[in-house]
Amino acid sequence: MTIPADAQPDVPQISRDELDDDAVILDVRNQDEWDLGHAPGATHIPLDELVERRGELPEVDVLPVTCRGGGRASRATAWLNQNGWDAANLTDGMLGWKAAGRALVSEQGGDPDVM
Repeated sequence: MTIPADAQPDVPQISRDELDDDAVILDVRNQDEWDLGHAPGATHIPLDELVERRGELPEVDVLPVTCRGGGRASRATAWLNQNGWDAANLTDGMLGWKAAGRALVSEQGGDPDVM
């Protein structure tokens, strides 16, 4: 089962300024994006695997959700909130996280980046 593209009603937002560098964040980007660079405390579940892997979601009061710029995260946040989680879209996504100078780690061993 996939999350429909129109599953984006008004979704709650959370600013990166409200989160610590090592905050638990759900990152719904693709594997290659994740490998290049991600927030240190993030959990990676690509958007197209979210429904099937929902049992792996971290248990937190409010789950910040991110992607590159916000579109996929908005879809994921809407679906999560419609299905019993308390989630919020991370404003400006990983592009904003990087632009603000927030910590990044890489699975590739080089300098982390966001694409």
